[in-house]
Amino acid sequence: MMKNYVKEGQKLPLFGVGPYIVLGMAVITVIGTVLFCYVLKVGTLGRPWTVIFRIAGGVFMAAGVAVWFTGSMRSGMDDNIAENKLKTDGIYACVRNPMYSGIWFLIFGASLMWHNIFLVPIVVINWIILSIALMNTEEKWLEGLYGEEYLLYKKRVNRCIPWFPKK
Repeated sequence: MMKNYVKEGQKLPLFGVGPYIVLGMAVITVIGTVLFCYVLKVGTLGRPWTVIFRIAGGVFMAAGVAVWFTGSMRSGMDDNIAENKLKTDGIYACVRNPMYSGIWFLIFGASLMWHNIFLVPIVVINWIILSIALMNTEEKWLEGLYGEEYLLYKKRVNRCIPWFPKK
C-alpha cells in the first residue's frame, strides 16, 4: 500500500502530474463518447462488430486494471520515491509508467464498449497527450535526478506499452 505521503529530502512527488493527465484523457473520452454516440449518433457499428469491440474492450479493461494495480499497489514504488531510487525491476522492467499505462488501457477498453468507430482515434489522441505530458514533465525530472542511469533505462524500456525490455 502507498504509505509515503512526503518525506524529508524526498525529491519526487508521490503523485506527479498523473491526476491531471488522467483527467484530461478521461474528459476527452467522455466528450467523444457523448458527441459521437449520443449527439451526432454516427459511427456506431452493428453485429458482429458489437461483440468484437465489447470483448476487446473487456480484455483491455482487465489488462488496464492488472497493469495499474501491479504498478501502484504491488511494486513498492512509494519506497523508491521516498528513498530517491530509480525503480527498474518488476513491472517497471517492462514499462516505465505502468500506472499511466493501466489507466490508458482502461479508458481504451471502456471506449470500445460503445462499439463506435469514431472513438478509436481518441485512443491515439490520449496516447499523444500521455506521451507529450510525460516527456515534458516526469521524464525531465527523472533525467535531472538520475542522469545517465535514467537515460539507459529509457532506451531499454517502453514509456507506455508494456513489452519485453531491450537488451
